[in-house]
Amino acid sequence: MRDLIVGTAGHVDHGKTALVKALTGIDTDRLKEEKERGITIDLGFAFLNLPDGRRVGVVDVPGHERFVKNMVAGAGGIHLVILVIAADEGVMPQTREHLAICSLLGIRKGIVVLTKVDLVDEAWLKLVEEDVKDFLRGTFLEGAPVIYFSALDGRGLTDLLAALSRVADEVDEIDVSGIFRLPVDRVFTIRGFGTVVTGTTLSGRLTVGDEVSILPKGIVAKVRGIEVYKKQVTEARAGQRTAVNLQGVERDLIERGDVLTHRGELASTKRLDVVFQYLSGMGSKLKNRTLARLHVGTSEIMARIILIGRDELAPGQSSYAQLLLEEPAVVMAQDRFVLRSYSPITTIGGGVILDPEGRQVKRLHSETEAQFATLATGEERKRIKVILERAHIAGITEKQLLVRTGIPKARLLTLLSSLSSSGEAYCLEGEERRYFAGTLYTALRQRVVDIVGNYHRNHPLKEGIKKEELRGIVGQRGEARLFQRVLFDLEREGRIHLEQDFVRLPEHRVTLGGDLGHLREKLLDLYRESGLAPPTIKEVFGHFENQRKEVESVITVLQKEGLLVKVSSELFYHFNIIEKLKADYEELLRKKGRVGPGDFRELTGLSRKFIIPLMEYFDTTKLTIRAGEYRLLRSPGNTKDDK
Repeated sequence: MRDLIVGTAGHVDHGKTALVKALTGIDTDRLKEEKERGITIDLGFAFLNLPDGRRVGVVDVPGHERFVKNMVAGAGGIHLVILVIAADEGVMPQTREHLAICSLLGIRKGIVVLTKVDLVDEAWLKLVEEDVKDFLRGTFLEGAPVIYFSALDGRGLTDLLAALSRVADEVDEIDVSGIFRLPVDRVFTIRGFGTVVTGTTLSGRLTVGDEVSILPKGIVAKVRGIEVYKKQVTEARAGQRTAVNLQGVERDLIERGDVLTHRGELASTKRLDVVFQYLSGMGSKLKNRTLARLHVGTSEIMARIILIGRDELAPGQSSYAQLLLEEPAVVMAQDRFVLRSYSPITTIGGGVILDPEGRQVKRLHSETEAQFATLATGEERKRIKVILERAHIAGITEKQLLVRTGIPKARLLTLLSSLSSSGEAYCLEGEERRYFAGTLYTALRQRVVDIVGNYHRNHPLKEGIKKEELRGIVGQRGEARLFQRVLFDLEREGRIHLEQDFVRLPEHRVTLGGDLGHLREKLLDLYRESGLAPPTIKEVFGHFENQRKEVESVITVLQKEGLLVKVSSELFYHFNIIEKLKADYEELLRKKGRVGPGDFRELTGLSRKFIIPLMEYFDTTKLTIRAGEYRLLRSPGNTKDDK
């Protein structure tokens, strides 16, 4: 049995609250001022049992023009509207405005009730009905049931209940598998229980004991209890009026406009990509960057309207736009919104959110407009691909895609599987799947190969580029796992070669030609001729003045080739020299059993400047093991240093 919310709409003093009381037995005017003035000021709530036993929520909205913002806050969760028109007055200004708001919010089902029929005769009533039908022509209420009603004698109540039951069956099923969202419309405290918030559950489910976030403030609380239509329950679901008792949060920290959601599933935003409909009744064109009041969920936020592809909008026209918000909002793609002018305050239009995480764009660029058009009217596969492209190398999770596409979860997962299979999307497995545009993944692989190749051209004497340096060029904001995956795939395909922290192309070989070839020979001669007492690296730099960079590169190459051996940070030896010394040293060790610095001096004729680094070098290369001031020849049973 589907859950849904019925809401009222109509001009002030046309009998909306009296109608709700007749239907439900509940007086929704709860404020003292409402009782004294006899008009509804704020939202009122009740529930109703339909003839088939179904229980539905009822939202009663104020009709006075001063309280339209409260009306919009309540209308956001309505699935079926009762448009109330007094038979003695007919269509009035707020009748028109409320109907426009309902249309902008995507309400598509409803009933028209002519109230106060006891105040007029039959002839007048027929005239009013014809006038109302003319007014509704071309709207979503064209052809809707028209019920005569009197709160004085109850006339029409049975017909209204029957009509509600019939039209309720036509309302689309609400997806309860999505992200839980409850825009807060009331906050209060109950002694002994603490803070309670109420609202219409827009999507998903909430269970007692769940941890929730109150956004955009980011407050975390625990669900202590849930009430649906005055009854304690363990779970609330989409389409229900819900009261939530929160543990661990003060009442003053929450206000109308906040959103209750499961922790980590939603985030706030200040830039929305939208399609905007400018109402036909406006008296002038809408200029780019107009300041307006955004109504979405139960919040009201000042927003700047940035028109895409144009500088102004004529009444009755629609346009793609960005809304730049002065305060953060908590929304999803496909959410409906209403815009009201800054001053004087009146409803000017509304529309649909295409992407709640809009980015800065070139508003007069044809590609920008084409992307907005895909998000607005493209098939779901294409919409997903646009969001993947926008996520770029950071990628996007399934939860984030739910928020940014508004596609129901089951269908989204099916589409993602299909896109991944066709190569149009790339899925990176892990604790949480992350998706990337297939075109981006292909381009990223080629970009890595190009960067490495370019690095070889600029640094021919270096074996390759360091991984972290490569990642910095590719983009530090990218998902680290994606970068590693790209390297893995490229190496598997033989397009790159990984050596420890370096990346190179398989065909890259360090070669020294021309002047560098001559320098190579000079350095080899220098180290060969200097024997066991080579110059320090600083002395080598001095010997080849103004060639420090080249010397460093050539020495690195000679090390890679095995022709130079690094003994310490300052000392390098020709390979032949060090190998001859190693053989002589090993023979001495076998002969004497243990060798000290003095013995090493007798063997080499060197000073302490060379003796200590050389003896430590042979320790590190596993020829010797230290025992106090002496060295012993390392053997399988002799592996522990004694320092």
